[in-house]
Amino acid sequence: MQQQKRNDSVSLELLLEHSDSGPLSSSLITETEFTHDGDEISVILEANTFSDIRAIWNSIMRALIASEQSLVATDGGE
Repeated sequence: MQQQKRNDSVSLELLLEHSDSGPLSSSLITETEFTHDGDEISVILEANTFSDIRAIWNSIMRALIASEQSLVATDGGE
């Protein structure tokens, strides 16, 4: 495998499973393209540089974490 350089284009595929995947996927609407099927959310990230994909990753993770915390608060912390 060739070593990744900082300015090489990058792609990353995420497959997430969650019992509340519908509401979680809603948090991604403004962040990235995704597919939602049952309990699964699939996201493909593409960027021109590793730094760009890291920024996209961070933004998506913040959106998912905030959404998941909101779901827990709504469910009474269950």
